[in-house]
Amino acid sequence: MPLVLGIGKLLTIISIILLIAGLVFVGQGSGYFPHPAASFMINQTRWVYYGAAIAVAGLLLCVVARRY
Repeated sequence: MPLVLGIGKLLTIISIILLIAGLVFVGQGSGYFPHPAASFMINQTRWVYYGAAIAVAGLLLCVVARRY
């Protein structure tokens, strides 16, 4: 049983990291978070879509992690 609790916590941590990374990608791709200034992701629409997909994956993983 302790192994299951460890997996749930690990999945929750991974899901939070994915969610934050996705939001950073969206922010950089849309130009709202232009740091570092020389980033190739700034004002590139495709990174908004990639970030949104990563954030959704993080949310789905969080839902799955809550079941453990």
